[in-house]
Amino acid sequence: MTDALVPGAGRLAGRRAIVTGAAGALGLATVRRFLAEGAEVVGVDLSAPAAGWPEGLVPEVGDAADPAFIETVARRHASCDVLAMFAAASEGGTVETTTQDTWTRVLQVNVVAAALWIGAVLPGMRAAGGGAIVTVGSQLAQSGGTGNVSYIASKGAIAALTRTVALDHAGEGIRCNCLVPGAIETPLLRRSFARAPDPALAERRSLARHPAGRFGTPEEVAAAALFLASDDSSFTTGAILPVEGGWLAG
Repeated sequence: MTDALVPGAGRLAGRRAIVTGAAGALGLATVRRFLAEGAEVVGVDLSAPAAGWPEGLVPEVGDAADPAFIETVARRHASCDVLAMFAAASEGGTVETTTQDTWTRVLQVNVVAAALWIGAVLPGMRAAGGGAIVTVGSQLAQSGGTGNVSYIASKGAIAALTRTVALDHAGEGIRCNCLVPGAIETPLLRRSFARAPDPALAERRSLARHPAGRFGTPEEVAAAALFLASDDSSFTTGAILPVEGGWLAG
């Protein structure tokens, strides 16, 4: 096992991290990893996870896409060193079937809110001499996909947002990188298969796209998030980091 997957090395000791979507599978795994690495973690989500918040986490319960809530949390935790954004919205549909309301909701949660969070934490990061921002995209925005046009388009926008923020603020010691998960073993992945006409066939086809021969784990995504959040990636900014078992290389 590589050192990056072994918790407890203290890579984030003395730092404060805000993690949105903290109750979801990927966000929660990242919260746990950041805590294990010595960070003070502020977890943002609509509600606590079923098993409760991990010990040591500072919860902020609310709508991560609400501008007023974003400003409130950012002011309360002004000395933020790391921002990792896992909050997301997804609703299936093509350009013909996706309503304007769906477009508005998905883009607000996935793109506008991400930009607002970044804008809210930048002053504190600038004052501290730097910081690390981790956005979350999707392999589908790189490879293309069907039946989920608003989500895929929004994640393509996140990649562009990441590069632009990275270039705008590189001279201030603020890094911005995009984590791109693939098919990760989560309840969300299982629900996506269950919606297919033939769930077993959908799973086999998805597995066949992965040269690694398996789906990823939330812990593997969290390890990549740690890399981007820590000084291990101090010379990395504007990067799009796939964590998808080789899907995009095939």
